[in-house]
Amino acid sequence: MELSIAFGLALKKVRNSRNLTQEDFSTVSSRTYLSSLERGLKSPTLEKINQLAGTLDVHPLTILVATYVTRDADLDVEGLFQTIKDELAEMSSFQDLSQ
Repeated sequence: MELSIAFGLALKKVRNSRNLTQEDFSTVSSRTYLSSLERGLKSPTLEKINQLAGTLDVHPLTILVATYVTRDADLDVEGLFQTIKDELAEMSSFQDLSQ
C-alpha cells in the first residue's frame, strides 16, 4: 500500500474515533483538502500534520504510527516503539539536536 493511501486511511480512522467531521477541521484545513488527504491524493507537510493532530487532540506521532500500522498490517507496534527508543538512545547527544 502506498504511504499516502495509508496516511489517509489512518487520518480518517483517527478522525472517526474522535467523532469529528471534516468540517470540524475548518480552522486548519478546507474540507476539500482534508478529503484529498483522506483519499491519499495529497501528502501533508509536517506543519499540517501538527495542525491536524491539534484538531484531533492527539500527538502527531499517533497519526504517523497509525499510518505505518495501516500500511504494514503485520507491524508489531510494541516492537516498533522499542526500535524507535533504541535508535534515539544511540544518539548520545539527542538532546543537543534541538539546540
